[in-house]
Amino acid sequence: MDIFEKLLKHRGPIGEHSERAHGYFAFPKLEGEIGPRMKFRGREKIVWSLNNYLGLANHPEVRATDAKAAADFGLAAPMGARMMSGNTNYHEQLEKELSDYMGKEDTTLLNYGYQGIMSAIDAICNRRDVIVYDAECHASIIDGLRLHQGHRYVFKHNDIVDCEKQLNRAVELIKTTGGGILVVTEGVFGMAGDQGKLKEIAALKDKYEFRLLVDDAHGFGTMGKTGAGTGEEQGVQDKIDLLFNTFAKSGASIGAFMSGDKGIINYLRYNMRAQIFAKSIPLPLVIGHLKRVELMRTQPALKAKLWDNVNKLQRGLKEKGFNIGHTNSPVTPIYLQGDIPEATAMCLDLRENYNIFCSIVVYPVIPKGQIIYRLIPTAVHSDDDIAQTLKAFSETKQKLDRKEYKVAEIPMV
Repeated sequence: MDIFEKLLKHRGPIGEHSERAHGYFAFPKLEGEIGPRMKFRGREKIVWSLNNYLGLANHPEVRATDAKAAADFGLAAPMGARMMSGNTNYHEQLEKELSDYMGKEDTTLLNYGYQGIMSAIDAICNRRDVIVYDAECHASIIDGLRLHQGHRYVFKHNDIVDCEKQLNRAVELIKTTGGGILVVTEGVFGMAGDQGKLKEIAALKDKYEFRLLVDDAHGFGTMGKTGAGTGEEQGVQDKIDLLFNTFAKSGASIGAFMSGDKGIINYLRYNMRAQIFAKSIPLPLVIGHLKRVELMRTQPALKAKLWDNVNKLQRGLKEKGFNIGHTNSPVTPIYLQGDIPEATAMCLDLRENYNIFCSIVVYPVIPKGQIIYRLIPTAVHSDDDIAQTLKAFSETKQKLDRKEYKVAEIPMV
């Protein structure tokens, strides 16, 4: 059989809808300046789908720094892998400033968050080690676990009793393998918006010997008194052994970093295959990251404005009777009941008639009969944006409850 034959017959759970969804629900094109209002198919929409938490994407100081760095260095510099020929003073400066911000001894930069955390897990664990992880960890973590040749035990989402149960299993296993235990969870879970139970997991260190790796991609810049993340928010930053963060959320850029004890970070620096065999991060990005970190640390008003908008949006949704789950972060899910045809029609209504653009999640990502809209408030949304959005969801939910939504055709451009 031609190996490609199965790919054409079975295009995957999302790909099977590609002919109808492409360009609208999948791979849509938002145009114009990045912000709370952008154009989609030529019309202005209020956008709730961008992880531009602090509004840094178009902050004038960020734009000026990015532009100057690109003009000064171009996108090629430095050439080569960082270990071989791609290191600079700027790269090392950024690592030092991030270490100070995170309250950790050392930091290593990662070209990308997704491949970075995968490669870190691969470098840390061998076949004798056991990984214990939260069931709702991000896909990048799950793919990293797939690289692991040893055992892995999953615990129910944020269930500390089950976490301890899996730790007991891991302890028994390493008595025979001679390995160690790595616990992996998230600071803020990006779909539901609830914080990981970092404080409770860290407390288990008093009973069990393990190391804790936390993916805090959505917590960096948004959580904690200084924006250092969910560990700071919960008072356990010092209990997190490895702290992973990305610049793709609050940083409104690309790239990531891992912070921790100096010896461990240096080990990762010399052993992460995704870094030692990849070209170094271009200087305009590194210099841009330095400016972003500076603004996070020196302009607390950015985070304060974000949370002002978060509270207004989430409070408004609750007052109107919406179920937003257990979010205690800026991530704002809206849980509704309905199948794919209804979800499609409702989303079309929101975009075409109310000019609201937000992400929608349906089966097979979540169980049949459920719809989740995920809204991402930012520091640059306005009170008017929030008011219009609350009105739109109130009216479209009434239509959904009255069973008015049927299969609808996507309008032509």
